[in-house]
Amino acid sequence: MAKVFPDKEKPTSSFCTSYGPQTYTLWMKSLIFNSNGCTVYDSNGLIVYRVDNYDTKGRRNVNLLDLRGRVLCTIHKRLLAFGRWDVYRSSDDSNSEKQEKEKPWFEVKRCHEIMTGKLTCEISMVECQKYCIEKIGAKTAFRIVNTDHGDIVAHAKQKHSSSGVILGSDVLTLDVEGGIDHSLVIAFVIVFGLISGRI
Repeated sequence: MAKVFPDKEKPTSSFCTSYGPQTYTLWMKSLIFNSNGCTVYDSNGLIVYRVDNYDTKGRRNVNLLDLRGRVLCTIHKRLLAFGRWDVYRSSDDSNSEKQEKEKPWFEVKRCHEIMTGKLTCEISMVECQKYCIEKIGAKTAFRIVNTDHGDIVAHAKQKHSSSGVILGSDVLTLDVEGGIDHSLVIAFVIVFGLISGRI
């Protein structure tokens, strides 16, 4: 059976937030047996981020965790606004009631391109930066674009093993450019997975 992550000679123990170019492997499954979620591996095959949705897809509140189980951000689906999500950056003293009263780290709006019918998401940051996520080509491929500059900050596609075997549709390669908080990019990806019904 093919591995979902590549082999490296000297794995690193670091799983801190990164700002340099990096290739991740997204496994659209939870580490918990037969559960929904997402597990993110770095290029050394080490787990760096995870989401555990247990037996339910598309939960209203989802936590993005690091390997040690520390909550990095909470993703909250608005009940009275169709296709809208708020993402709150976590802090040591945060709780869900407090978070819902605070301004979110970023907001996501689901939309479709009228001409192509493709699913896209508009992302608005607190710092007024704007991004979008758009499906491209194959069913599982997508890219994240900084709409202020038009730069592609990350793109994902179905993963191939080192021998060229195409892995399942639930295993993706995510290439992230430098100069951006990778935990932010992963949070974008998780929201997109929730909106697409994959998590």
